[in-house]
Amino acid sequence: MACVAMSMLTLAAGCEFMGLDRLVFFPDPYVPEPPPGVEERWITTEDGVRLHAWFAGVPGAKATFVWSHGNGGNIGGRGDVQLALAAQGISVLAYDYRGYGKSEGSPSEAGLYRDAEAAYDSARARGVPAERIICFGESLGGAVSIYLAGRRPCAGVAVVSTFTSLGAVARLHYGAIAVLAGNRFDSLGRVRDLSVPLFMAHGDQDEIVPFVLGEELFAAANEPKRFVSAPGFHHNDVFSAPGLIDAVAAFAREITAGVSDAPS
Repeated sequence: MACVAMSMLTLAAGCEFMGLDRLVFFPDPYVPEPPPGVEERWITTEDGVRLHAWFAGVPGAKATFVWSHGNGGNIGGRGDVQLALAAQGISVLAYDYRGYGKSEGSPSEAGLYRDAEAAYDSARARGVPAERIICFGESLGGAVSIYLAGRRPCAGVAVVSTFTSLGAVARLHYGAIAVLAGNRFDSLGRVRDLSVPLFMAHGDQDEIVPFVLGEELFAAANEPKRFVSAPGFHHNDVFSAPGLIDAVAAFAREITAGVSDAPS
């Protein structure tokens, strides 16, 4: 699922010494049974945390998404979107961060980054070439995906409803108190260093991560890049925007079109 109340995010940002990470991360422990066509997987991180994942696999898929979700809920919240992407020929590995769903541990910014790296590495270990992996993220997961693309080779990055930094979101909502956020989840600083194709989508009525932040993040990124606006859509319903899933899938197929099927 996507980001939750920004008052909580503002209070939590930069205040780890008070244990307020729990006010940034809102995991749901209940994960439904995976829908038909989706298999369960388990991934172990570098620091020994066991993560739960869903894999919607497509035989002969030209692209595989490593999906990092938002700061609330778990992988069960977007099962329909995973299947919609699979129907377009895209394999999707969606994993739960530590502390979310059936995954072990407790979430933190550094922990989420380790989880993303572990999910990516698990796809590579199963023979998916780096040139066919796309780092995909929604909301907070977009920040995680941008981080991941700077740490692992990939075909590209696709993010939806993503912010420039946690502090920027807080600043637009609450002004000077946002100084507490520090430089947490600094996508603006990282996106400038990306050298792979970037896809971004954002609802222009997003009430949680304002549209202007998506525009600012996109402006800072290098070419090649593509921005899709979802007129009339908000933070949590953006995947319902007509043509959005088609556009994400088309981007994935385009940037992996010339890749050999031989593992790298």
